[in-house]
Amino acid sequence: MSDSEEEFIPEEEEENPSLAVKKLRERLKKCIEEKQEYLDGWQRTKADFVNARREEEKRLAELLKFAEVALIMDILPVLDSFDMAMSDKAAWESVSKEWRSGMESIAAQLEGVLKEHGVGLFSPLGESFSPVEHEAIDTIETSEEDKDHKVAEVFQRGYRLQGKVIRPAKVKIFKSVS
Repeated sequence: MSDSEEEFIPEEEEENPSLAVKKLRERLKKCIEEKQEYLDGWQRTKADFVNARREEEKRLAELLKFAEVALIMDILPVLDSFDMAMSDKAAWESVSKEWRSGMESIAAQLEGVLKEHGVGLFSPLGESFSPVEHEAIDTIETSEEDKDHKVAEVFQRGYRLQGKVIRPAKVKIFKSVS
């Protein structure tokens, strides 16, 4: 209400109270409409804020989930080194049993830590080739139709973080020659 609208009641309204009541009712109706308009705007703004906060929390959770990827990708070559050391049977058998046991324990402990952080490994031997999960580095010819496009050999295991492939497995696949 502006200064000019303050409590000014013309003389005719003083003499005619019903006219004054009518004008006051009109002003009250206008004030109620303005109040409802402000309330509706405030409620919309509050709902928008709640939705924006919820979306920001989702984005932050997603960011945190995959923030560790760089560190994990740096650790994976260490596990690959363990795999290579253990896969060379002649060299592996030439060292003491205690040393082998210790190395296997360290590799298992490292895999356990990664698993606690949502990292899972996969070795797709015998599975159908999938370009999302596998990187074909070579093919092996086969005459067996049922082996066509199946994983024949795994050179490097693949890894997933929270179900999403972060490193595909490097594999050889069978290729039908018929």
